[in-house]
Amino acid sequence: MYNVLWSAPAKNRPGTHLLVMLHGYGTDEHSLAGLFPALPAGITGASLRGTFPVGDSHGWFLLDPYLQSGTAEVLEAAAGVFSWLDRVRAEGSFTGVSLLGFSQGMAMAGTLLRLRPAAFTSVVGLSGFITENELLAMAEPLPEPVPFFWGRDRNDWVINEDAILHTQKWLTENTALTARTYPGMGHAIDREEVRDVSIFLRSYVLPKAQDDVKNKSG
Repeated sequence: MYNVLWSAPAKNRPGTHLLVMLHGYGTDEHSLAGLFPALPAGITGASLRGTFPVGDSHGWFLLDPYLQSGTAEVLEAAAGVFSWLDRVRAEGSFTGVSLLGFSQGMAMAGTLLRLRPAAFTSVVGLSGFITENELLAMAEPLPEPVPFFWGRDRNDWVINEDAILHTQKWLTENTALTARTYPGMGHAIDREEVRDVSIFLRSYVLPKAQDDVKNKSG
């Protein structure tokens, strides 16, 4: 069971697009709630708390200083998110689902996309990386490139060069990539990036959601 912060009360969620928001290592669901006001109308944000303990805070799976992780732990974390997501979708009437992840949360979002590439309309990755995983790579490239926004500072000291090179290669080969860099931002999210994320979501999520509603009603 996840602790979840919602951007809208339950009565306002039906008929909207669900954006699942995944925080970084050593934080919690409150760290991304500041993005709620920037979400375009028609998109409901759900910021989840990871279940892996990191001191007094949280993450999604164990991460070493080189950003390496065990396949079993990553897949277990993904299974937990899917279990929550399947239940939420069964209970509600969301028009579709997209993902947003910061730092390790981007790695989590990437893993979810790799496991169910047809389940998500778009993905936003902020100051993060894609995990190296030989098991998942066996089924790649993904069958249909999903729109993916990748924002970062080139001088972000947290994400090492090897992780950046792997992430860039994977995103180029598997997604419809929109890549942006923000000098001086560091390992963080700044106002300019938030603006670009909002534009990305309006461009790639809302038209798709409107089409899906028309198709269902037709």
